[in-house]
Amino acid sequence: MAGSVALAGAVLGALLALATPTLTPIHRAGYCAFYGECGRNPEVNVSLVPSKVPCLSNTPARAAKGVLLALLRTVCPELVRGDNETTRVCCSLAQLGALQLSVALSGTVLSRCPACARNFANLYCNNICSPDQSLFTNVTRIVNRTTPQGRPQLAVVEYQCFYQQDFADASFASCRGVRLPATGGYAIDTMCGRYGARLCTTQRWLDFQGDKNNGLAPLQIDFQLVPNGTQPGDAVVPLGGQAWRCNQALSAQEQPCSCQDCAESCPPVIAPPDPPPPFRLGNADGALVLCGLLFGLLALIFIVTLLCRRRRSKEDTVPRPAPARATGCSAHLGDASHRILARAFRWWGTLVAGHPVTVLAMAAVLAGGLSAGLVTLRLTTDPVELWSAPGSRARQEKAFYDQHFGPFLRTNQVIVTAPGRPSSGYESVVLGAKNFSGVLSEEVLRALLELQEQLAAVTVWAPVSGRNVTLSDVCYAPLNPTAPGLGDCCVNSVTQYFQNNGTRLAMTATQTEGKETGTVDWRDHLIYCVNSPLSFKDITALELSCMAEYGGPVFPYIAFGGYPGSEYTEAEALIVTYSLNNFPHDDPRHEWVLSWERRFLEVVGDFQRTHSPNLSVVFMAERSLEDEINRTTGEDIPVFAVSYLVVFIYIALALGEYTAWRRVLVESKVTLALGGIAVVLGAVFASMGLLALLGLPSSLIILEVVPFLVLAVGADNIFIFVQEYQQQSQREPGETREQHIGRVLAQVAPSMLLCSLSEVICFFLGALSSMPAVRTFALTAAVAIAFDFLLQMSGFVALLALDARRQEAARFDICCCCGVGKGGPAGRGARLLRPLLHRYYTPLLLHRLARPAVVLLFLFLACAGLYLTLQVPVGLDQELAMPKDSYMLQYFAALNRYLAVGVPTYFVTTGGYNFSSPAGTNGICSSAGCAADSLTHTIQYATRFPNVSYLAIPATSWVDDFLDWLNPTGRCCRIHKTGNLTGEFCPSTSSDPSCLGGQCLNATRRPTVEEFERFLPWFLHDRPTLQCAKGGLGAYDTAVSMDANGTILASRFMAYQRPLRTSQEYTAALRAARALAEEITATLRRVPGTHPDFRVFPYTVTYVYYEQYLTVVAEGVITLALCLVPTFGVSFLLLGMDLRSSAVTLLTIAMILVDTVGAMALWDVPYNAVALINLVAAVGISVEFVSHLTCAFAHSTEPGRVRRAAEATVNMGSKVVAGVAMTNLPGVVVLAFAKAQLIQIFFFRLNLIITLVGLAHGLLFLPVLLSYVGPSPRAPAGDTAGDTAGDTVAGVEQGAGLALGNPCFEDKDKDKDKDKDKARVPGQG
Repeated sequence: MAGSVALAGAVLGALLALATPTLTPIHRAGYCAFYGECGRNPEVNVSLVPSKVPCLSNTPARAAKGVLLALLRTVCPELVRGDNETTRVCCSLAQLGALQLSVALSGTVLSRCPACARNFANLYCNNICSPDQSLFTNVTRIVNRTTPQGRPQLAVVEYQCFYQQDFADASFASCRGVRLPATGGYAIDTMCGRYGARLCTTQRWLDFQGDKNNGLAPLQIDFQLVPNGTQPGDAVVPLGGQAWRCNQALSAQEQPCSCQDCAESCPPVIAPPDPPPPFRLGNADGALVLCGLLFGLLALIFIVTLLCRRRRSKEDTVPRPAPARATGCSAHLGDASHRILARAFRWWGTLVAGHPVTVLAMAAVLAGGLSAGLVTLRLTTDPVELWSAPGSRARQEKAFYDQHFGPFLRTNQVIVTAPGRPSSGYESVVLGAKNFSGVLSEEVLRALLELQEQLAAVTVWAPVSGRNVTLSDVCYAPLNPTAPGLGDCCVNSVTQYFQNNGTRLAMTATQTEGKETGTVDWRDHLIYCVNSPLSFKDITALELSCMAEYGGPVFPYIAFGGYPGSEYTEAEALIVTYSLNNFPHDDPRHEWVLSWERRFLEVVGDFQRTHSPNLSVVFMAERSLEDEINRTTGEDIPVFAVSYLVVFIYIALALGEYTAWRRVLVESKVTLALGGIAVVLGAVFASMGLLALLGLPSSLIILEVVPFLVLAVGADNIFIFVQEYQQQSQREPGETREQHIGRVLAQVAPSMLLCSLSEVICFFLGALSSMPAVRTFALTAAVAIAFDFLLQMSGFVALLALDARRQEAARFDICCCCGVGKGGPAGRGARLLRPLLHRYYTPLLLHRLARPAVVLLFLFLACAGLYLTLQVPVGLDQELAMPKDSYMLQYFAALNRYLAVGVPTYFVTTGGYNFSSPAGTNGICSSAGCAADSLTHTIQYATRFPNVSYLAIPATSWVDDFLDWLNPTGRCCRIHKTGNLTGEFCPSTSSDPSCLGGQCLNATRRPTVEEFERFLPWFLHDRPTLQCAKGGLGAYDTAVSMDANGTILASRFMAYQRPLRTSQEYTAALRAARALAEEITATLRRVPGTHPDFRVFPYTVTYVYYEQYLTVVAEGVITLALCLVPTFGVSFLLLGMDLRSSAVTLLTIAMILVDTVGAMALWDVPYNAVALINLVAAVGISVEFVSHLTCAFAHSTEPGRVRRAAEATVNMGSKVVAGVAMTNLPGVVVLAFAKAQLIQIFFFRLNLIITLVGLAHGLLFLPVLLSYVGPSPRAPAGDTAGDTAGDTVAGVEQGAGLALGNPCFEDKDKDKDKDKDKARVPGQG
């Protein structure tokens, strides 16, 4: 230690030896080194304040008296001696006045921390006025000057100043944490030059204060820090003493610096708990283990039950007749209801078939009349209107924000990178060595400047307004909002460090730094500005400002991207951001800004193509998202058209049953198929027209999903009806054609009614959702399915009657005026699916070894689906809304890669809070004297834990800057004392004598209520200047909403989020911000005078989109559960209060949903409102897969469950496959070729999953489940083959049971090889 002290002393001695000893020959207490003013410094060309230098004067200090002493008490109270002592100083009144101005300038920034402000003032007070100035000062350079009176003077232009290291460190430590509320950064950023707050040290801090090139220092000061115990020699004594610590109060009446400005003042802050870790059991995934155990338990129960049944069947070797079916009340009621429905539908079918033309005309008039309502249809494309409920919290908060502060600014952005361009090193003569990335070259900067000049010159025609629009008409101009010019527009880019001036970019200058002389250019200026963006003048010989052309700072984290740490010169991307005003849609200026943005996209697109060989340019405008979605929708219309066409062709071909080539045109059903499709489309159009007449808007998602859903439901009913009529082609004796159609309708309509009614009630319950798009979709689907059933029961039955009449007359389909002559078909028509199910599929599926395997397989799939459901991501990344060829995808990729800061988040206060009371002020602010749990303090604490709070930069605070603006040591708030403007505001730039001594407050204190309300409007409209950087115009003039009486109705405090990449992070950020706002609300409600309804809420432009993800999981579960309720209830009622059938239906549909959601995780389909709409539709489609088969099983009269399951699978399974699966699949597959990723993911992938999973459960799992637990048969009481005999007795031959006596789905095909084809299903266990 002694060695290091000796070395430091030797170095300091050498420095003193180098200085000219005769300039300060006397180093003694009570002696000055200089005194008085000797004019301006000839070596300073550009200075923001008068650069007056002192005169060399190594003489005794002068006594301070009168005005000088009074001013000294104000500016440098520590230098004032007691009443009985003479106060001596080394400064004149003029010097002390200049010092007062300097202290006022620094005090504007530092006064929020009294200890720092006092320490900083003390340094300069001692440097300039201390009576012992010569002890620690050594003048090293002077210049000769002559006064106007001809008197020669020696002006000091450089001197050494010696400080004790501990004293200087303590002074610096008290200031390094002081915040700038307007930026969220640190005051030291403006006081340490090129180093900024991050790299600033005591030495660098003082060096910047003494740099004559910083625009503020009038001369060069060489600060020397002397370690304690070291003597520089030559009688020099370093300035020392006790500096105030930032957590110390200067007096009993004052407060220490606050926690936000002084870490030592902070109470212990308990870190919030991290998000809970994933659920684990040991080292294994807990959910996976539980799902595995669940499967094991279910499999064990099933196997044990199966073995018990087999043991009982072996012990009971003598087959016993099955007991007669139950004859209870529910059975009688079920039979009665079935008979009533069958009789009603039979009568109705006969009536319609007898008057087909009349019925068709009435159906067409009804559908056409309701469809006419489409002329009033309103199509909603605004995502806010689609996904956010009008009464939701986010919508209400958005409305409040827009009402008081106007809509969020519109952002137009360009990101430029230079892939492949090598980086280069640069040795700055002033600032040292730096590495510059490839994109930071003069060539690229000039290209960016050219682009901005083109955009500034853009003039675009707004046709509706009938005028030309320029950038100044629509730009956000914070410092000149009333009459902005192009230079006032807020454009943030790297070229703004040169005020978008090509001449300044090209400037060079020769500069000498020590013994080294070199050339400084744009790179030196840029290095300086990225570390000190608030500087009005750099320290290079260029002497350029860092402030943007519009007057505000350009923070490097906004203009640069992809840089390591804070090495901004190594940034991989340059970002240009245009901020435009946002206007309501009914404001004519809304068209202006849309027109300018359209031209912006064209100009930047041309720039991208021009520079594509060397630069990568990505861009976006505020309108880009909606433009791209609309473009994609238009381009994908042909894909949907082809999809529907494929479905139409399939239905037209599949409905026919062909017996001979010569009768193909007779037996084809193209006209009937087209009629059935017309019925479906008529139902869709009628439902949309009706709802449009009722004022309900529609959306693109309804146009895309509802037709598919109704087509699946309607086509299934069409196939069931037509194929049943074809299978029962032989009439009963004495039966007319009309009666024949009525009889067939009576057999199939109850099942159709069951499915349609279940779906209608399901969707009506789904309409209880709070999401507008889900609610509108559910209502449209419910009404469309209801209309579809009604039109099928009327219009399609009439069409079938006309087609039957045509076919019996042997006339051609479509061209019914021609035919092949009389004569019936040669035999049974060619069929593929039903024989396949009959001969091969059903015997294999219901084999005694296959059935347990199927149950175990689907139990495994259900448990796996349950586990995978927990892995499905919730949200919708905005990239998925774009087509794959969209320029926005490149922009999003660049944004996620290079963005260094997230979107601004406002903490908004509602009315009911008294800001003007001292308690109210202290509850908001963060400077000295403010509450420890104030609004800004609480937000600042949260930024310490960005992984939990998602906040990176503390909130700006107009209250804090208002208090600093009121500080009487500055010249911000002044009042005209005399003249015509008496009592009016006096700007800081005014030198009017009437402002002298007109400070708004006479002491540093909180304003009274009257003062607060009087001065606040002055503050909000005061333009920030060098003399008063705290003016509120630009930063805060729109942050406070007041009524005519000055009552604050709302205010906002802006913080910044950390960069967010995924919708999950956006949702978590919203949740965290709301929790923080609720904590602040609870605290501020305890402030006296606060209204009980007062609250604080967070707001940013994305919240209204992501709020749905806070509740979409719970809402989805509730919506789907509500959809399942009517499925069970309607099945229970229409199947004769059959609890088993209803339970089987419910279980199977629930398993379909679970497996569908699980498959979403495997195929990267996220869960969100779009997915929820498809899942609600999946319930309706699942009803089609399940209910028809269950109904056929319930009404089968075969003796055993296996036989009945076989009969239902063959008879109804073929119709379900043809009517639902094969109707959906061709159309869904075509959607894979759509450009929109939303369509590919949520319509192709998800609908394909729904169709395949539903088909698998309906045709594999359901028949097996029914064969085990299906309800008792509805057979006559005298039947001897019951469930027990059919299910459990080994070796009993069980045929496939093809419609043997089934009254509902009777199969009367007369196959001469019927006995040979009859399937044998071996004994079932």
